[in-house]
Amino acid sequence: MYDVMSVQNARAKAWASLLDKKYRDRSGSFLIEGIHLVQEAVSSGAAIEAIVYDGERGLPKELATLHTDYAELLVSASPPVMAKCTGTESPPPVFAVVKKPPADEAALFRERSLVVVLDGVRDPGNAGTIIRSADAVGADAVILGRGCVDMYNPKTVRSTMGSIFHLPIVEGDLEELLPRAKERGIRLAATSLQSAVSCYDCDWTGPTWLILGSESDGISAKVLALSDQSVIIPIRGRAESLNVAMAATVILYEALRQRECNQ
Repeated sequence: MYDVMSVQNARAKAWASLLDKKYRDRSGSFLIEGIHLVQEAVSSGAAIEAIVYDGERGLPKELATLHTDYAELLVSASPPVMAKCTGTESPPPVFAVVKKPPADEAALFRERSLVVVLDGVRDPGNAGTIIRSADAVGADAVILGRGCVDMYNPKTVRSTMGSIFHLPIVEGDLEELLPRAKERGIRLAATSLQSAVSCYDCDWTGPTWLILGSESDGISAKVLALSDQSVIIPIRGRAESLNVAMAATVILYEALRQRECNQ
């Protein structure tokens, strides 16, 4: 364990640089903030490089066992360092630096795979919530296509509430991945407000990838052309549509219901 008290410290500067995607890509590391995310990283066996806590406040009691199990990774930092590295005026009591896991493409093509595919979803809160919902229903993986928010954006990571450590999340080219899925007999179901097929009339029991687009632009024409079926969530009230994260959750739980009923 050691101390980092100055924002000019080389380690502090390196950690703060991870707020920028360019440096996350270059280093292969990202930041997680707060007690819960650190607990999730530890329990999931993530490759943690450093656990940094506010020296004035002390290591949170919920993380007291880290003094024994992760002593060599613990860093006591000053409040200005905590603020600089988290980019917030009210920084959390602890953050950690974690190595990005290797992409697990094998998870995409499992038998009866249920995979969520995001096309151009740029809002970090929506992307993080969708990852959380995919985790909740036991989906096999989430794919973020080109044009999506960076999955390691701090806001995205916070929104996953730890689910980022529970299932594979793959960043890839959908025009390359979707044809590979079809070759393996995986059905591609895309959400569309123009579809006449209700998500409740769609068969989710077989291997399926659920494709969702941004609320402003929807699914791109090239990706939509690769899909096998378009589905819509019935709306009985006067709302024009559902938030993309809400829509994902509704359909994922319908898929879970069907799969559990057909076991």
